[in-house]
Amino acid sequence: MKTASIVAAIALASSAFAATAAVPPPAAISHFHAQCAPDNGGIHLPEGFCAIVVADGVGGARHLTVNTNGDIYVALSREHNGGGIAALRDTDGDGEADVIQYFGDHTGTGIRIHKGYLYFAPDRSVLRYPLKQSELVPKSQPQKVVENLPEQHEHSAKTFAFDESGHLYVNIGAPSNACQKQDRAPHSPGIKPCPLLKQHGGIWRFQADKLNQTQSDGMRFATGIRNAVAISWNPLVNHLYVVQMGRDQLHDLWPKQFTVDQSAELPGEEFFEVNKGDNFGWPYCYYDQIQGKKVHAPEYGGDGKDVGPCAKYKQPIMAFPGHWAPEALLFYTGDEYPQRYHGGAFIAFHGSWNRAPRPQEGYNVVFVPFKNGKPAGKYQIFASGFKGTETLNSPDHATYRPVGLAQGPDGSLYVSDSQQGRIWRIIYVGGHD
Repeated sequence: MKTASIVAAIALASSAFAATAAVPPPAAISHFHAQCAPDNGGIHLPEGFCAIVVADGVGGARHLTVNTNGDIYVALSREHNGGGIAALRDTDGDGEADVIQYFGDHTGTGIRIHKGYLYFAPDRSVLRYPLKQSELVPKSQPQKVVENLPEQHEHSAKTFAFDESGHLYVNIGAPSNACQKQDRAPHSPGIKPCPLLKQHGGIWRFQADKLNQTQSDGMRFATGIRNAVAISWNPLVNHLYVVQMGRDQLHDLWPKQFTVDQSAELPGEEFFEVNKGDNFGWPYCYYDQIQGKKVHAPEYGGDGKDVGPCAKYKQPIMAFPGHWAPEALLFYTGDEYPQRYHGGAFIAFHGSWNRAPRPQEGYNVVFVPFKNGKPAGKYQIFASGFKGTETLNSPDHATYRPVGLAQGPDGSLYVSDSQQGRIWRIIYVGGHD
């Protein structure tokens, strides 16, 4: 890997930005000089696709975004080389980053470029940095777009999306499994109404260009969503979509009602089309993808079969196997990939931790074909092999765990990894159909 000998000094940042050495301009993105890794960087892809390893060891990578000039920005889960954001540039056009710099005083998850700004979400705010085309690292201090979001002991990651009308949509996950009186305690009943839903468990809408907003300045756009780190606006139909992380531990908490196998498979990870005022039913309900229906949660009197009040809540447009942990959602709008991918959804799954004693699953990127804003077929595994072994008992032992997705200006797909800080760029080399 060329990145082992980075040609530019790493820019460290603390409370004030460090002065950086001059950085060569980015090379034009091209497939002619890019060299795909012989093994696609350790992952498996459909015929006609290959992967370039853009960088290794960038830190605990979360979401990522790509500028129009090809510069890549990666949110980090922990500070690395003095910063919470990694900035990557390829100056010679071979597809690999030969400049990596770090900046920012905060770590976080959500990160996107929008109208000349780099927006970034630590766990309690949304910030933005003014971007200049010639600069890899912003020289200005960040502006506060939304601040003082709830402090959470779990599901604290903030992610966001933008619509075409100047709105910013922020996921605020619920710091709970099922809003029990004693969270994750066996047989503990759920609280109804769940008080967490006042500030958590939904999507809040803000103004994208207004500074110093707080949660009270926003609008609770949708509720009953346990945690939707995977969030994206679909510009082809002008709708918001999310993929929810379903609840855990059905057998651990209710051993007389649910078997180990049921607990490993249920509930489904739900894919939602989100409209203003929608309620998706968490914590009172969960989706059983095997039965194909939303059922009453045991914390609220359900037995795993009865629908109860759950018929009144909005249903998913698709469901995935339990505990796959959806982390990123991207609607493909590029021209590089074959026509069958146009308008479809890519979803990155971080992989499970709670299927034991069954093997852990997920650890992949799937593709869902779309037509007129709805799934137009079954999901397909697009990228796999991240976990590195067929039998995985703990996510700590996974080789890679996909987290973030981004589309490059040429239509290639970028994927980030939280285990080793690897970044892949997936290109199509099989001709157009």
